[in-house]
Amino acid sequence: MTIYLHLFQIPIPSKIRSKRGMAMLSSLVPGNLTQLSSVACTRGNSCRGVYFATLLNSKRAELQLNSHIAMASAKTFENFQQQKLVWLWTKSKQVMTAAVERGWNTFIFMSRDRELANEWSSIALINPLFVEDDKLFNSENKRVATFSEVSSPQQLQQLQPSDEQAENVVINLLDWQVIPAENIVAAFQGSQKTVFAVAKTPSEAQVFLEALEQGLGGVVLKVEDVEAILELKDYFDRRNEVGNLLNLTEAIVTRVQMAGMGDRVCVDLCSLMRPGEGLLVGSFARGLFLVHSECLESNYIASRPFRVNAGPVHSYVAIPGGKTCYLSELQAGKEVIVVNQNGLQRTAIVGRVKIESRPLILVEAKKDSDYTDTYSILLQNAETVGLVHPCEGDKPIKSAIPVTSLKVGDKVLLRMQGGARHTGIEIQEFIVEK
Repeated sequence: MTIYLHLFQIPIPSKIRSKRGMAMLSSLVPGNLTQLSSVACTRGNSCRGVYFATLLNSKRAELQLNSHIAMASAKTFENFQQQKLVWLWTKSKQVMTAAVERGWNTFIFMSRDRELANEWSSIALINPLFVEDDKLFNSENKRVATFSEVSSPQQLQQLQPSDEQAENVVINLLDWQVIPAENIVAAFQGSQKTVFAVAKTPSEAQVFLEALEQGLGGVVLKVEDVEAILELKDYFDRRNEVGNLLNLTEAIVTRVQMAGMGDRVCVDLCSLMRPGEGLLVGSFARGLFLVHSECLESNYIASRPFRVNAGPVHSYVAIPGGKTCYLSELQAGKEVIVVNQNGLQRTAIVGRVKIESRPLILVEAKKDSDYTDTYSILLQNAETVGLVHPCEGDKPIKSAIPVTSLKVGDKVLLRMQGGARHTGIEIQEFIVEK
């Protein structure tokens, strides 16, 4: 009987890097695992993952374990990503309708506006809350939240999460600023209460939801404009993509050829990438290659873990919302999807784009030798540019293959999806790309 010692790492979302979070993570993996180290830290002691090991008595057991690893990675995001709540404060019937259609049905009214609340309750399933003094009551006159208006640092310091009679706290910053938002998160950290802040724009709401990374438990969006509802919902849709597993396909390289000069794009992100992570890029939207970041150490150039040398200007790159855009369209402030070898995705903000003329190399690949569709990508012909290699069971994981050493028969990772696109959105249409 063959015994395998299998060592692997499960990535940890930053929001759960705590003793309690680590303990809960351990419950997600198979019972026969032995934890070797509580944390795996990168530079700057930024803890990124947990290392586990197990003894496997068969190749089949190893394959089952690999399946558990993928599921555990997905569950860490699913179980630990804090649920963010949205309440609405409006007198616009159109805003109410748009919010309910998007799943938000808790509305705040002043106590004098009960007639409006009753009217809306007759046409939509809503949960009305009424402001009376410094409290919020539901339609059954049960207190559900405290309500505080804050206009000075002194009032902010006096906020205490000690009121046991209400599970929720609503704070209205009359003089809105970013730092008070962070102070609220810090003041209520560890509290069992759900803390809401009143936001007058979707961008304010985003700051409250992301302040000090953890963010508040919810926001009260006080608006009279339907566009604000649509914008905030779009933000939540993009946010909820984080942690989803994309289905990546193992492909076989069928052609590697020098292609001359072209304008290539370096994408510098506002986030650091780890080995095995990169951007989904390709000449055809129906098949995007996972292009590795420049995070790996090299004899030729210093590590740049924020950069992906992504390819020429015509290439597609995956962005949130299941969309694509051209590399030439990327600019500072735009969001892209960062994906790792297991298909785990997250969003990152583009900080800078560099377009320079460089020698290119053409790479073509197929799903297998019998597959008719060919996928292609052009990349700068440089040792620091590579495609992500698939994970291979008990063998050491090689995260990237430099394009300078890529050869026919090598295996790389692809994201296969629908082919036709209009302004980056997938459509049902006949299309031929070659």
